[in-house]
Amino acid sequence: MGRDKYENEELIKYGLPHDVWFHVESLSSAHVYLRLPQGHPWTDIPSETLEDCVQLVKANSIQGSKQASVTVIYTPWSNLRKSANMVAGEVGFQDQKLVRKEVVPKKINEIINRLNRTKKECEPDLKGEQEAFEAEMRRKKNAEAHQRRLEEKATREEHKRQKELRSYKTLMQEENMVTSKQLGEKYENYDEYEEDFM
Repeated sequence: MGRDKYENEELIKYGLPHDVWFHVESLSSAHVYLRLPQGHPWTDIPSETLEDCVQLVKANSIQGSKQASVTVIYTPWSNLRKSANMVAGEVGFQDQKLVRKEVVPKKINEIINRLNRTKKECEPDLKGEQEAFEAEMRRKKNAEAHQRRLEEKATREEHKRQKELRSYKTLMQEENMVTSKQLGEKYENYDEYEEDFM
């Protein structure tokens, strides 16, 4: 959660694709981010976790905390859009269809007290985390591309081998031919030859 609009700006700038952004709709509030495990769909946040996030946003909105009910919006970090004419902490969305809404009918003190008791204040290296994540994604992408190239090469070689097996190119080559003299030396009588070839 951003401490102020400048920290909110840092969070906007250096988020990760599996972060989910929360904010009170149409009111000023803290920007709250939930970092999901990679691969976990943002549309499937556990209900208890979702309740924690929306309560935290409501409690950290000066106007929203005074209202009985507020609507909290949330979306993946990758859906946030920041343009040069926006003030610090202000964002838009690339795709409005990727914005979900959660009505918070009232403040639940038990949740807020638990979150306040367990909160940790820290100064994470957001830029460093983003750079490390992007480097790891590049490494994985390169490894997958390398593996794909190896598999494609093996497939091409197998196709080539199969094509050569079906080809007549080697059929009439002298080293592959057996002469009648060689057959005669191998088979002493016609019955043995017949067993092998007829």
